[in-house]
Amino acid sequence: MADRKSSGQIDLSNLKAILKMEGQTITCPVIGDVTIYVQGTRASNEVVILTVHDLGCDHTMYLEFVEHPKLAPIRNRTVWVHVDVPGQGQDAADLPADYQFPSMQQIGEDLIHVLDHLKIKEVVCFGEGAGANILARFAMAHINRVLGVCLMHTTATAAGLMESLKDKVMRWKLDTIGMNPSAENYLLLHRFGATKFSKASDNEELKAIVESYQETLRNKANPRNLKKFVEAFLKRTNIADNIKKLNCPVLLVTGQLSIFNGTTKGLHQSILKTCGDKTKVEFIEIGGVANVLEEKPDKLVECFQYFLQGIGVVSSVPMQNVVRPPRGRSMSMQDYDIPLRQRLFSAQFSSSPPISCSPPSLDGQQSASGGASTPSTPNSPTTPEHCNLISKILAISIHQEDKVLLSKTHHQLCQHEGKLI
Repeated sequence: MADRKSSGQIDLSNLKAILKMEGQTITCPVIGDVTIYVQGTRASNEVVILTVHDLGCDHTMYLEFVEHPKLAPIRNRTVWVHVDVPGQGQDAADLPADYQFPSMQQIGEDLIHVLDHLKIKEVVCFGEGAGANILARFAMAHINRVLGVCLMHTTATAAGLMESLKDKVMRWKLDTIGMNPSAENYLLLHRFGATKFSKASDNEELKAIVESYQETLRNKANPRNLKKFVEAFLKRTNIADNIKKLNCPVLLVTGQLSIFNGTTKGLHQSILKTCGDKTKVEFIEIGGVANVLEEKPDKLVECFQYFLQGIGVVSSVPMQNVVRPPRGRSMSMQDYDIPLRQRLFSAQFSSSPPISCSPPSLDGQQSASGGASTPSTPNSPTTPEHCNLISKILAISIHQEDKVLLSKTHHQLCQHEGKLI
């Protein structure tokens, strides 16, 4: 949490304005109506980042991260499209009684209609937990519309026995008595890896984040709708068997203390076994935290920026924590138009002393006036050694067919000095 403080405070007035931004409803053929929120300004050369939220959350879980001071250079060059899973927004009404809540696979596949409706050609996917699982399925189904995916705390396998038992108890309580301590603790464990944080580096700030999340669960989340989303997550199918379809750059991020640390590592190994180019897959583990998005946003910003620049977008943004050396003199466009060999001649003679009209005195020989002997100047362009040096330098840079021109130039240079060789 020290990273959050050291990087400067978030503009709360701007964040409050963003929290009030109006959503747009888009109807998809299978999953029905979804609400999306566009953060940023659309442009012809836009880079669009598509997000899906985790269990017990909605699009607001990403807003503070996007407004992080260190993300400003990227934020100014990107547009974020946040998707709320049906019925999961704050203060959402109950889903219709006859509404069949979609599976994780159906949600992932049907999100393509959001892109088509907004006339978006390609996106970078960014998701956590259940949202990351959905976006992985989206990328596998529509790989030609995806530039890359950043997945945090992702599980690619089906739910295990213990997870199923815990989910069944929690779902029953959500359905019968609404939000309750058991369900709340389960969701806290899902997002933060624990329900107690006495060993946190900044306990007070982390406690505030957890209390804010608990407040949302108790007062703003619809427990009946949330139960349906949890059910869909419980019934998720194994995507590891078909992970070879995820044929795009992948960044996997996990906290060391996350309960999904092991499953994220397992997904990384599954991708490495099937992908043709292992350089497209990156795995980042942040030490000492469970929720990277909330506890180490600075680190996540750095990782995400390098990932984006690795896939060829936002390349003009300066790298984080890298001090650039002062720039030297750059050549003008006129300099670039000058042939290489001509530039070499000009540079060589501009750095040499003026040419003497009289030949140099030999070593140990008295001058005509009887003065001291004057040794030849090693750097003087009048010596044969210097002429040979120029020839060698030019021979390295000039192509084979220019040997005739080189020979003529060398002859003229030596003739000018009265030392034809």
